[in-house]
Amino acid sequence: MLTTKSIFNRYEEVSGRFPSVAAQPETIDINSLLDITDDVDVFVFDAFGVLNVGETIIPGADRRLDQLRERGCEIRILTNAASYNRAGAIDKFKRLGLTVADNEIVTSREAALLHLSDGHWGVIAAASDSLSDLPASTSRLEDVPKIYNSVDHFLFLSTAEWTTARQDLLTAAMNDRPRPLLIGNADLAAPRGGGFSIEPGHYGHLLADKFPEHVRFFGKPFPEVYDLIENSLPDVPSYRVAMCGDTLHTDILGAAARGWRTVLVTQDGLFTGHDTYEFSKKSNLFADWRLGRI
Repeated sequence: MLTTKSIFNRYEEVSGRFPSVAAQPETIDINSLLDITDDVDVFVFDAFGVLNVGETIIPGADRRLDQLRERGCEIRILTNAASYNRAGAIDKFKRLGLTVADNEIVTSREAALLHLSDGHWGVIAAASDSLSDLPASTSRLEDVPKIYNSVDHFLFLSTAEWTTARQDLLTAAMNDRPRPLLIGNADLAAPRGGGFSIEPGHYGHLLADKFPEHVRFFGKPFPEVYDLIENSLPDVPSYRVAMCGDTLHTDILGAAARGWRTVLVTQDGLFTGHDTYEFSKKSNLFADWRLGRI
C-alpha cells in the first residue's frame, strides 16, 4: 500500500536522476495566491492535488483561476498525466468545470511525443487511448511476449491496464535486448479519493535501476515540459513565474531548477494530513510559499 512516507522515500532514493537545484532556505506561509500577485506574472498549476483529486474539482479552484486572470496574471496547467491525448486532456479539465483555454494546458505526453524517433514503438497505454497522436508504426504492449521482443523502442503513457506480469515481460525484453524506454509521466503516484494510484514513473524508475542508460523520463521535474511553458511565454522572466504543486520532488524541485518561484499546496495532495516542514527538511526542498489550497 502506498503512503505519503513511502512515496516520499522513493523520490529521495531516485533523486540523483533529477535536475540539480540550489537550496531554498525557508518557506513563507500565505493565505491565498492573491497575496503574491505583485510578485508573479504567471501561475503554473499542477493538476492532481491542486486543482482536482481524481475526477472531482477542489472547491474554489475554478474561482481562483478566474480571479488571477482578472488581476492580469497568465495561467498555465502543467500536468504529468499522459493517459489522454491533448484533446482528451482539454476535455477532462472542462468536464471538471474549469474555464481553461486550450493554450493554457501543457502535458508531459506532449513533451514525450516530441522526442519519438523513427522505428516501431511498443506503447503502454489505456485501452481508451486511440493513440491517434502517435506515429503509425506502433503496437500496444499487453500479454504477448513476442510483441515486446519485436519493437525498437518503448513508450510508457499509462498504468491503467498495466500489471505485474506485463512489467515482468517488459523487464525480460529489456534484459534480452536493452532499448530506449520513454516514460511519459514521471510521477511515482497521484492522489485519488482515499489513496494513491501508481503512475508510470514508479515502473520507469524500477527499470532505470537496471538500465539507467536506456530510460528517459518526461514531465516534472525534468526539463522538457518547462521548455514548453517558457516557449509560450517568451517575454516573462523566470523569476516572475510561480509553480503551484503538491509534491516536493516534482513540482517544487523542477520549477526551482528553472529559476521559477514555487508554492507548495498541502491540503489535498501528497502531504494531506502531514506537516510538510519535516519532509522539506529531510529533502532540503523548501518552496518559496506554502498554503493549504490555492
